[in-house]
Amino acid sequence: MRTMFVPIAAMLLTAASAASAQEVGEVGVDWLGNDIIVEAIKDPKVQGVTCHVSYFDRGVIDRLQKGNWFENPSDSSIACRQTGPITIGDIDMDKEGEEVFKQGISLIWKEQVVNRIYDTANDTLIYLSHSRQVQDGSAKMSLTTVPLYGQQVVWTNGKPQ
Repeated sequence: MRTMFVPIAAMLLTAASAASAQEVGEVGVDWLGNDIIVEAIKDPKVQGVTCHVSYFDRGVIDRLQKGNWFENPSDSSIACRQTGPITIGDIDMDKEGEEVFKQGISLIWKEQVVNRIYDTANDTLIYLSHSRQVQDGSAKMSLTTVPLYGQQVVWTNGKPQ
């Protein structure tokens, strides 16, 4: 059972994100109420691509035992696949890419983020799941790709060269 503790800041950050997530799975991992949550995220600027992100959701008992009420771990995993015809809108083409999704994983300072980067040389969309913090950034991340080579892809603004 998913914890009843949901920080107000997390709800506000999720509501302000570029894409919304739909919970599609919840796996209990122990008797303390800790779960692994699986969410589906559709890229708002790339139709036909769906990302599935999993993350650890700490239960109330675990929060009490560890004395850290206000955040979940930074760990996450991501897999993105073509789930329909691909149409690419006006996406950011720089090396940092573009934030596709974010949600709060602490009361105020820590977010789980998904960025999209377009690899022009290899005609591939890269999706990176990571956490962002004000300080003590985390090296925990996960990466997935959606190759466009040989696919029927519609670029609304023309394919970049």
